[in-house]
Amino acid sequence: MQNNDFLLEIPYGMRDFLPHDAAIKRNVENVLADLFQLWGYNEVITPAVEYLDTLTMGNKDELNKHMFKFFDKNNRTLTLRNEMTTSIARLVASRMQAENLPLKLSYICKVYRYEQAQTGRQCEFYQAGVEFMGNEQPSADAEIIALAIKSMQKSGLKNFQVCIGQVEFINGLMQQWQLPNTVQTDIRMALEKHDLVKLEQIADVIDLAAEAKKILKKLPLLHGKEEILQQAAQIADNDKSRKAIENLTNIYQMLTEYGLAEYIVFDLGVIRDFSYYTGMVFEIYAPGLGCPLCGGGRYDNLLANFGKACPATGFALGLERLMLALEKQGDLEELINTKDNYVAYADGKLAEAIDKAMLLRSAGEITELADRPQTLLQAEEYCNDKGYVNLVYLQ
Repeated sequence: MQNNDFLLEIPYGMRDFLPHDAAIKRNVENVLADLFQLWGYNEVITPAVEYLDTLTMGNKDELNKHMFKFFDKNNRTLTLRNEMTTSIARLVASRMQAENLPLKLSYICKVYRYEQAQTGRQCEFYQAGVEFMGNEQPSADAEIIALAIKSMQKSGLKNFQVCIGQVEFINGLMQQWQLPNTVQTDIRMALEKHDLVKLEQIADVIDLAAEAKKILKKLPLLHGKEEILQQAAQIADNDKSRKAIENLTNIYQMLTEYGLAEYIVFDLGVIRDFSYYTGMVFEIYAPGLGCPLCGGGRYDNLLANFGKACPATGFALGLERLMLALEKQGDLEELINTKDNYVAYADGKLAEAIDKAMLLRSAGEITELADRPQTLLQAEEYCNDKGYVNLVYLQ
């Protein structure tokens, strides 16, 4: 007899959401959707499937290995979207060219990335985020960070930290030191992975002055409150790096106006894992979770790849990671649906029970109607087992 056990399995990196987790996820999504709309961001929806060339524009070799690829009937290579920013850039350049700038767009969707599954991240996962297109000013970056912080707060998360960096600070230093492109790439990868050992190894073998080697090794340690910007300014011996520090200073001043400075730390070693970032970048961390819940930054050149030069900034947050952080901090209670009423009935009372259940539902109360007549004892047992607050029994 054929073994059909595999029919009960799901592919690597995928997951099922049981009713409890599915309800929490939906409630988080609803909170975020309402918040994005409140801030003036309009939801867009893009296809789960795009052409490979679209989503790997300018970064094909690095992204290819993480993408789910297949072919259409014309033999063109397709892929499941691995993130949303590039898809929205394609959408704006192709379908929204006549729209007045700026554009403020939001999304909540699944994305797919083939990589080692880890806590809070599978190969199929959910993201929510926003894109602010058409404004090159620090005020746009400050709004994006402020909205990301508000997303954490509105979801119920209390303890978290926002780490802000600036890719041009590091780029300016590497260009000042006239490092070969291959070395610059190695340094960026070490910083992205927070690999201090690898960074020290690179610094030890490259042809660089002793003081410059010291600064390179120190980059991941430039982490702290606003005094870090003063320290960074002292080693920013080039125009690009100095402008990067000035940019972060301006953003911080605006976040102070939002009343959110308490959440901010600066990390001049932050490098996001997509090559399209051109300025401010940030990540949000919560205690007990070794990966960022949320990340984003400025990407002024991405839309030019699609023929529409346009400055832009945005963020994406991982819903599963946010749920995990909420669970670790004991902040899930407000996101769990209160199950209000269970309406049960004795023989001959179905019509009355239907009327009662519909009345309670019209009042906005979560109400389940029994699927068959029950004794009072049976109804009480079911009500307790399913976690309903009230039992309504018609006899």
